[in-house]
Amino acid sequence: MGRAYQNRKESMAKTAAAKTKVYSKYGREIYMTAKAGGTDPSGNLSLRSLIDRAKKDQVPTHVIDKAIAKAEGGTGEDFQPALYEGLAPGGAMVLISALTDNPNRTFGEIRGIFSKCKAKLGTQGSVSHSFEHCAMFVFPGEDEEAALEALMMADVDVGEIECEDGMITVQVPPTEFFKTKTALTEMDENIDFEMQEITYLPHAEHEIGADDVEAFERFVGLMNELEDVQEIYHNGAYAS
Repeated sequence: MGRAYQNRKESMAKTAAAKTKVYSKYGREIYMTAKAGGTDPSGNLSLRSLIDRAKKDQVPTHVIDKAIAKAEGGTGEDFQPALYEGLAPGGAMVLISALTDNPNRTFGEIRGIFSKCKAKLGTQGSVSHSFEHCAMFVFPGEDEEAALEALMMADVDVGEIECEDGMITVQVPPTEFFKTKTALTEMDENIDFEMQEITYLPHAEHEIGADDVEAFERFVGLMNELEDVQEIYHNGAYAS
């Protein structure tokens, strides 16, 4: 799982560097989360967690406040989550998570990129079965036994836990996200999460050949440029 975390971390770094609308991405997600569960972070744990993640990614406070105010006013777009699946150049499996106020437009844009990059857009369930939908936490530490004990005492259904290079990684079902975060925070109130999110982890990696690297990165870059796209998950790995 340490390798999976490292790949995910590298993928997020590339996404942040390539995505020109990162503030829009967070603003949209914060708006939807506040609209669905309330604008008070103390009573909306999903919102509080999202704000923490946004601040860690250096999203300005005014962007966060504007999205919350928009939700509080009850006006604005009605975004819907969507998940698209397929095979990217080089044969890597890919999941594309989006928030859209126009599903037909979003589908058309995504389909267009698949076509332009000679990739294959799949049907629902065509590749998602090859990914683990889970909540993932990564934080500095050496004592995974203490972390596991705290989680077990909180009756958390721990999927995996490991310590590697001074970082502890915990993987649990998505429904256990807040129970896990609460247990870890109570274990150490100064805990600094390197990652705390619900994500998709591939069951196995797919090596992308040298001849396909450029096409694969172009595909990911074009997807990242779409305003409706929130996250891209894939099982691609470059040959070492």
